[in-house]
Amino acid sequence: MKTEALERYLNSFGKYIVKQSRTNLTKGKKNVNKSLYNSIDFKVITDANGFSVKFYMNSYGTFVDKGVSGNEEKQSYKDYTGKTSSSPYSYKSKQPPTGILEKWVKTRGIKGRDKKGRFISHKSLAFLIARSIKAKGIKSTSFFQRPMQLGLKGFGKDLLGAIKKDVMKELKQ
Repeated sequence: MKTEALERYLNSFGKYIVKQSRTNLTKGKKNVNKSLYNSIDFKVITDANGFSVKFYMNSYGTFVDKGVSGNEEKQSYKDYTGKTSSSPYSYKSKQPPTGILEKWVKTRGIKGRDKKGRFISHKSLAFLIARSIKAKGIKSTSFFQRPMQLGLKGFGKDLLGAIKKDVMKELKQ
C-alpha cells in the first residue's frame, strides 16, 4: 500500500516542530550565534515497523531545553506531556568553562563593573557568571518540549485523516 499522504503529513509535522522550536529559541533570546538554531532538523524514517520521525540538534540543545540544576537551586521543565519534571542534568563539583562564557559575554557586549563602578575584564565577568551558574543552574526554556506538546495534541485526528486518504486512494485503484 502506498502511503503518500501519511509521509506528507509526517513531513509537515516535522517541519512544524522544527519551525516552532527555532521560533522559541529566537523569542527566548537563546539564539546568539545560530549554531543550535541551524542544527535543529528532522527525518522521516520508514522501516519494517512502520514510520517514525526523528529529531536532531546539537548535543547541548537538551541542556537549553530541559535546564541544568545548580548545586544550590534545582531546576525543572515541562515535558511534551505537560508534566513538570526535575532537570536530569546538574552541576556537582565543576562549573561551566569560563572560556566559552567569555566568548558569550563578548558577543552579547556585556560589560561588568566592580563595587567602585570600574569596568572589570571579560575573563573576570565570565568567572563570576560561571560561579553563579554552578550555584543556581540554567533555567529551562522548553523550546523543543512545548512545540512537541502542541504538535502531538492534534496529531491523532490529523494522522487518521492522512491514513484514510491513503486507504481511499488504494481502494479506488
